[in-house]
Amino acid sequence: MARFEPCHGKDACRDDGERCLTCGRQLTEIARLREAIDALAGLAVDYRYDNTEEFANYVARKLFKTINHRREQAG
Repeated sequence: MARFEPCHGKDACRDDGERCLTCGRQLTEIARLREAIDALAGLAVDYRYDNTEEFANYVARKLFKTINHRREQAG
């Protein structure tokens, strides 16, 4: 199982065309995560949530549960 390494900031990011040399993640992985975060941010903005911290915490809790459920299902 791989270990997630968070981004160290766009200013720290250096790549070889396939992966970030700072965090080690593939550029396709980074792009997918950015798209998912952008979609969630867009949802909060579109619906004008004023309690964005609660929204983010809810998403984090649900994501954690969903990942664990899928891992259990995969066996």
